[in-house]
This record gives sequence, structure tokens and C-alpha cells, in this order.
Amino acid sequence: MDVVQILLQSVLFTRIQDENIEGLLSCLKARTSTFPKEYTIIDEGEYTDEMGIILSGSVNIVRHDFWGNRTVVANLGVADSFAETIACTQLPSEVVVITCEPTTVLFLNIHQVITTCQRGCVHHQGLIENMVRLLSQKNLELMKKMNHITKRSTREKLLSYLSEEAKKRSSRTFTIPFDRQQLADYLCVERSAMSSELSKMRSEGLLEYQKSTFTLYEEE
Repeated sequence: MDVVQILLQSVLFTRIQDENIEGLLSCLKARTSTFPKEYTIIDEGEYTDEMGIILSGSVNIVRHDFWGNRTVVANLGVADSFAETIACTQLPSEVVVITCEPTTVLFLNIHQVITTCQRGCVHHQGLIENMVRLLSQKNLELMKKMNHITKRSTREKLLSYLSEEAKKRSSRTFTIPFDRQQLADYLCVERSAMSSELSKMRSEGLLEYQKSTFTLYEEE
């Protein structure tokens, strides 16, 4: 695993030269941990002073309401980051970060990330600017999800999400990071109703699917 090459894909390390990353990691008190599938990295109510960057595997960010109903907030993969807001605010987590598969995470001390080091190095200043960009992008992603789940019907929610995924990949055929239950949790719909709606849309020629791979067709 080439950690530097993975970090170069992360928003946090945008425009930072690869030869500077190793020195930065020491400054940021970086540590690496590997977790098995379905492991809770951060639980509700927990505090952390670290953000994580995924080096391999993937995680779901999950929220539970008072009655235990589950909503998948986001699915994150290699080079994506999590827990920035929790670490920055120093408030207890309102979400659960759980692995979808065996996952390796690079943890960085948030205080070291958002404050300049004693040397006042230029690339550390760039890291702070990138953190602002990262938090802004996370906010935009949440706005996109809000656009999906505020649609009136299950069909509209599905079409909104699948359309966004197709545009993101510039292809009418694409694979989503969710199984059926996770997709239902993400869109805040009942799984049975969602599965029924998918079957109807397939019979109407709007789409085709095989497990998590979908193909969209234009309406006639």
C-alpha cells in the first residue's frame, strides 16, 4: 500500500507535494489502524480528537433515531475522510462510523491539522486551507442527499439518487456502494416499498439492475 499516493487523492492533501507528505505526517501525529468488517470505529456519544482518512476498504456513516431506526448518512471509500467535524467541535458524536469490509485508516490529530506548526511551513498552511475546502465539500454532499430524500415519493427519491450517480460516473451503467437495505436506509424509505418500485421501473423500461449495478434508460 502506497500511503503517499493514496493521500495525494485526498482533498486534505491537494496541491501538497508528495515529498512533503512524510514530514507532515510526523507533524500531524499520524497513526494507522486496521479494522475487521462491521467494526464500529466511532460510536454515538464518543469523543475524538482525530480525523480519519481511509487507506483501504470503506465505511458507512450511520445515524439512529430514538426508536433505533437507522439512516445511512454516507458511504466513504479510499482517500475519503471522516470525523473532521466531530474532532473540530469536540462534541460527542451523533453518528456511528462502521466498516463495510476490512478497512485500514490513517488517523490525524485535528489540533495539529488546523493549527500551524512551530516552523510555520508553507505546506502546513496549505493543509489548513484544504481543510476548509474539505468541510465545504462535505456540506455540499449533505445538500445533495437532502435533495434526494426530500422528494415526495420513493420513485422520485430513487430516480434522483440514481441520476446523480450516473452523472457522477458519466455513464448510464454504474455500481452504487450500497446493498438494498443500505440504499433504503440512505434514502429514508422502506426496503419492501423501494424493491417494489425498482421492479415497477424495470418493467416500465426505465432501468435495469443486477445487485448493486444499475443501467438507466431514457424515457420514451
